[in-house]
Amino acid sequence: MWFKRTNKDQHTRARGNDVERLAESFLKKRGLKLLERNYLIKGGEIDLIMKDANVLVFIEVRYRKSEAHGSGAESVTATKQQRLNRAARHYLQHHFGNSEPDCRFDVMSASGEPVVFEWIKNAF
Repeated sequence: MWFKRTNKDQHTRARGNDVERLAESFLKKRGLKLLERNYLIKGGEIDLIMKDANVLVFIEVRYRKSEAHGSGAESVTATKQQRLNRAARHYLQHHFGNSEPDCRFDVMSASGEPVVFEWIKNAF
């Protein structure tokens, strides 16, 4: 089915991209090194893949303008975790084969204007 994206959809997508870049900058300032942005496979996407010393970190960035309906972290459901896990396994297989490094899943929960981050290491 074809549909036309609205200006609101485009604004939401652009704001999401901006927040991901802010999260990336936040993490770089704390010593992480960027490997990939928006790693996409059928059925899953990882916003940021970074290295924290010798640990490979898969990062989900979630933004809420207001936490009135919950934080960004609370929106990472079990289904979303399964999609992230699937994308991470694909990445690991294609980049590391059978010699997988230590890894973890982090969530960058962002809210407000200006954006404030809560970095949740080993979120799941």
